[in-house]
Amino acid sequence: MGSRPEESVVKGKESGVDFFGQAVATRDAYGAALLDLGTRNECVVVLDADLSGSTKTAKFAKAFPERFFNMGIAEQDMMATAGGLSLVGKIPFASTFAVFASGRAWDQIRQTICYSNLNVKIVATHAGITVGEDGASHQALEDMALMRAIPHMTVITPCDGFETKQVIDAIAEYDGPVYVRLGRAKVPSVMPAGYRFQIGKAYKFHIGRDANIIANGIMVSEALKAKEMLLQKGMDVGVINMPTIKPLDTEALLEAASNSKLIVTAEEHSIVGGLGSAVAEFLSENHPVSIKRIGTKDTFGGSGKPEELLKIHGLTAEEIVKTVMTNV
Repeated sequence: MGSRPEESVVKGKESGVDFFGQAVATRDAYGAALLDLGTRNECVVVLDADLSGSTKTAKFAKAFPERFFNMGIAEQDMMATAGGLSLVGKIPFASTFAVFASGRAWDQIRQTICYSNLNVKIVATHAGITVGEDGASHQALEDMALMRAIPHMTVITPCDGFETKQVIDAIAEYDGPVYVRLGRAKVPSVMPAGYRFQIGKAYKFHIGRDANIIANGIMVSEALKAKEMLLQKGMDVGVINMPTIKPLDTEALLEAASNSKLIVTAEEHSIVGGLGSAVAEFLSENHPVSIKRIGTKDTFGGSGKPEELLKIHGLTAEEIVKTVMTNV
């Protein structure tokens, strides 16, 4: 069987660290969280598709080799095996790049895992255009849409390392299939010290009177920057972190729509089928309001530095500011 080139395993922080205040890649936080979880729960097993150095499951593999399974370049087999392990009382975490997890293994996720509502946690890394130089073939921009469409699936995109650690702990306690979307690049720490993640709950930094920005993943930090820039222009703009796009926190959406003239969604994902679609679908039926979606525009990514690609695709605080100023 062939082998994939691995990135070097970053030593980073040891288990037990919550990553509050630290700028880290969410995949690094996942690796540490998984290791910590493994020490506390012997039912946790981990499967990887020959990418454990990149997905950071290598830390778990080193500590618990008897509970780690390198399935090789065979994502379909990995997902089916994870389903089988869940049926004998294990809590399987299956990891690979998001483009492979959501696309290559979609049939097994639908037919084996979700159809039977199995307790499998799919934690995919290297999502979005911030994968960078690896290019369009490795930049999953439609994975949330693919996962959100499957019945029984819960879909989560944490915004920083602190939230990622809490997400991993929460999904281990949750009974049912979950898809967690993580990134390759470091992201700023934005969530406050007292924050506690709950599946299906948003975090309201502020509810604005002029507009409210609904964001997840790396776009939460950009939304917060935009909020401050707009404040200097005399505008009261709120920011809501929506880590769970299925199920949505509909109460938070209704509050935001009821108190402002404009909703702007921001995501490192296609505007087709992701956070923007989910928000628009709910509000159009329950509280119609002007909505503008920021994300990739029904296109593939490309090779380049992450910060360059974010600018090319308009995933910046400046683009959020422009969108608000143009539409309020």
